Amino acid sequence: MSAIYILLSISILVAVFFFIIFIMAVRSGQFDDSYTPSVRMLFEDELVKEQTKSTNKETKKD
Repeated sequence: MSAIYILLSISILVAVFFFIIFIMAVRSGQFDDSYTPSVRMLFEDELVKEQTKSTNKETKKD
C-alpha cells in the first residue's frame, strides 16, 4: 500500500512540474502565432522551388 502512495506523490509532482513548464511557455509567448503554422504548408513548396531556381541560376553562371 505504501508503494501506491509513493507512486501517487511522484506522479503528482511530475504533473505539477509539467504544468509549471507549460505556464512558463505560455507566458513567454511561445504559442502566440496561431496563423502561420496553418498556412506554412501551403507556401512551403513555392519557397523550395524558388530556392532551387536561384541555385540553378547561380550554378549556370559559374
